[in-house]
Amino acid sequence: MLETPLADWHRAQGARMVPFAGYMMPVHYPAGIIAEHKACREGAALFDVSHMGQAELRGEGAAAALEALTPADVQGLKPGRQRYGVLMTEAGGILDDFMFTNLGDRMFLVLNASRKAVDEAAIGAILPPSVTLAPMPDRALLALQGPAAERILATLAPEVAALPFMGVAEVTLAGGSALVSRSGYTGEDGYEISVPAENATKLAGALVTAGATPAGLGARDSLRLEAGLCLYGNDLDETTSPVEAALNWTIGKRRRTEWNFRGAERVREELDHGPKRLRVGFAVEGRQPARAHTPIQSGAEVVGEVTSGGFGPTLGAPVAMGYVRPDLATDGTALDLMVRGKAVAAKVAPTPFVPHRYKRASRA
Repeated sequence: MLETPLADWHRAQGARMVPFAGYMMPVHYPAGIIAEHKACREGAALFDVSHMGQAELRGEGAAAALEALTPADVQGLKPGRQRYGVLMTEAGGILDDFMFTNLGDRMFLVLNASRKAVDEAAIGAILPPSVTLAPMPDRALLALQGPAAERILATLAPEVAALPFMGVAEVTLAGGSALVSRSGYTGEDGYEISVPAENATKLAGALVTAGATPAGLGARDSLRLEAGLCLYGNDLDETTSPVEAALNWTIGKRRRTEWNFRGAERVREELDHGPKRLRVGFAVEGRQPARAHTPIQSGAEVVGEVTSGGFGPTLGAPVAMGYVRPDLATDGTALDLMVRGKAVAAKVAPTPFVPHRYKRASRA
């Protein structure tokens, strides 16, 4: 198992470490998952996401080159801004979901830990000679999330308070350079902070001293589920298209006229005529969570499968996401989730289950 630059720091905080995506990662600290989840909703939680892949695309034509693999509008992204997108397979499935940032003279990418080697190979294969992909294994990545995140991080770098959602700035933190984006994976306001590995422990300590609560994978998963956000390997994979995954909004308007990205034929067909299945949310009755791979039934017929599910601490009730036929995807549709062979009543429900609280840019 690999370790992030913060592994010793996690152990010193009493973290329970578990294998995840090839790394030993903290699943929770002594206070527990529920307390860490609550800390993020009410204050600020600090997550180590250094297992994620970080890389830069450098050279003239980098944005145009990346568009061969994604339906996102990369060339239209303004400097100092970040965007979410998907990388595609030839067959129109999702190779990975990722974040990309325009830093003016280069593109900055954040890739999923379990897919970064696959992504880097796919990206490298389509680049022209003028563009190079430079992985950044010597960087750590921290996520500070929650309504108190702005106040806490601004004690170290006041300029981050002015960043809007998906805004990016290069600042000085813990005595070194840092790339800060106002984004995250919890549905709350917050930041993701890329720093040199050698500065990670100092920065983590400073953020906890300023009021952040260390949080692990358990709370990160319950938070993203309540926020209705996809997890690659569960809700997204190479068989699933962005249309099936209800990620149509990641397909740029200009890209829908060009159709020059990998997998475009399937995407265009599904946009025109509808997909065979759709990702939906489920409000689950009772207290029993329905985990991934739970069959979804309509009467005696199996009509889909849960891809993510668990108990929502903020809601005080179980929630889930999964795929069903389009005729069963309307909000309020009653279905059964077969938990350990027993039918648990559920209804299709809109996501996010807990409203997002991102800091949007003000409008004149």
